[in-house]
Amino acid sequence: MEFSPATADQVLAIRVNAGIEELASHDRFAAASADMVEAIVEGIGQFAAGEFAPLNRLGDLEGAKLANGTVSLPAGFAEAYRAYVEQGWNAISGDEQFGGQGLPFTLASNVIENLGSANMAFTLLPLLTVGAIEAIAHHGSKSQKAAYLAKLISGEWSGTMNLTEPQAGSDVGALRTTAVPAEDGKWHIKGTKIFITWGEHDLAGNVVHLVLARTPGAPAGSRGISLFIVPKYHVKADGSLGPRNDLRCVSLEHKLGIMASPTCVMSFGDNDACLGEMIGAENEGLKAMFTMMNSARINVGNQGVQIAERALQQAKAYARDRVQSARAGSPSRESVAIVEHPDVRRMLLRMRALTEGARALLYYTAGMVDRGALGIEGAQARADCLVPLLKAWGTDIGCEVASLGVQIHGGMGFIEETGAAQHYRDARIAPIYEGTNGIQAADLVTRKLGYEGGGVLASLFADIASDCGDAPEIAELAKACAGIADWMSNEASLDDKLAGSVPLCTMSAVAVAGWQLQRQARDGAGGEAKRVVARFFATQIATEALGLKAAATAGAGLLYALDTEALAG
Repeated sequence: MEFSPATADQVLAIRVNAGIEELASHDRFAAASADMVEAIVEGIGQFAAGEFAPLNRLGDLEGAKLANGTVSLPAGFAEAYRAYVEQGWNAISGDEQFGGQGLPFTLASNVIENLGSANMAFTLLPLLTVGAIEAIAHHGSKSQKAAYLAKLISGEWSGTMNLTEPQAGSDVGALRTTAVPAEDGKWHIKGTKIFITWGEHDLAGNVVHLVLARTPGAPAGSRGISLFIVPKYHVKADGSLGPRNDLRCVSLEHKLGIMASPTCVMSFGDNDACLGEMIGAENEGLKAMFTMMNSARINVGNQGVQIAERALQQAKAYARDRVQSARAGSPSRESVAIVEHPDVRRMLLRMRALTEGARALLYYTAGMVDRGALGIEGAQARADCLVPLLKAWGTDIGCEVASLGVQIHGGMGFIEETGAAQHYRDARIAPIYEGTNGIQAADLVTRKLGYEGGGVLASLFADIASDCGDAPEIAELAKACAGIADWMSNEASLDDKLAGSVPLCTMSAVAVAGWQLQRQARDGAGGEAKRVVARFFATQIATEALGLKAAATAGAGLLYALDTEALAG
């Protein structure tokens, strides 16, 4: 099925939820006028539909291939990526000093949303580059910025994050990759990294790896981690490329989905000649890593919206076209399109409410990131608290919506040729990578809950409750979240907090998303459809989330009622 960009819904979310007009009132983002916003949203939508979408099925069927140390992609990928770079889409929010356009992160998020809906696996390439740009921009030296940022921002070069090792997944402090001082301030890098997205490919002129490693005598655990820039090709002083570095892709993982995204096992220093340069201070790699991770987590939450939109579009088309059975209670025996049957309508409306709610949360978060960049008081702290909500709930709904899409197709949804199964397979990775959703929830209750003594989340929940008088279900949910947060802050043990973290994370995300949908409904530009979607979300999804209150406050006792042998023996 052809992909059709959700331009009107995106423009509405950017205007209402991100507050783009207020952002454009600041000198830094003055170029983000209403006309500019519409031009970008329409332009990237057309580009994604014309260039990336036609490659989605091909990429799934053929996938990435490794031969003689080089990863190649199916026909058409190189041309599409070249067009993406030449048209300047990668540079939307990049620093103007290095060739970027300096527009808000909100608009860069829209670029990623459209590309990812068209082709999620392909879009991981620019998505990971964004993380590398952020890390170098915030933590790199002047010379490192000069050497790498312009090419990364343009998209001529791509970037990766090399964190995971066979024995060091979520526990990055267990990594064993080493960095030993070399000449000229460089470091010899040696080790193996796994699950490296787009770690090797032939679409960009250079691949800039950001690699976590441990220096001699470094403290144990995460306190002894440093970050290094390790390019595929060495970069000369004049900016041109030198010889290839001593690193290689050993193998590609065989995966459930995102087949066209090469997931690499990378080996550094097989010949003891892999050179990198440290970014930031020694043993402070976690700082730079979290800069990368924050960016990546927002963009992975975006992936939930992307795949949900694609699955929704396909389900709507199938429900209109598939004729089966007469309408229940109809005097006519004539078969009707399945969209006329109540349960199919329920599934479609749920898919739409979840997709639009996640999109509203995405752009509200992106708008807060932009306000944080402007130095607006309280904005960055609120953005930080929104990130785990977006990443966790956004990717959860991506899986749910894709699953409902399969269900609406019935038996044909289980058959690969319809394409519904691909969305389901592609969606499943998003709750796992860039910090599992359980880790997002743990981050919420162990770190974000304590921001300003709990004041950041308390003010968020208070804002929701006071602004949702026309949706009492959302207000009640926000008040419940505030009560749980207070209990966790003042009474609950650490185990109790962690046991209730996922329910609270879900409740909080649903409260924010429902609030933002109410704002869209009140705006009026979306007409009756937005009011119905917001009402459905409040009465069916928010009330469902409120039912998690008991689980959020149940404590950890029952989780440890069975010993390990009885539970998992």
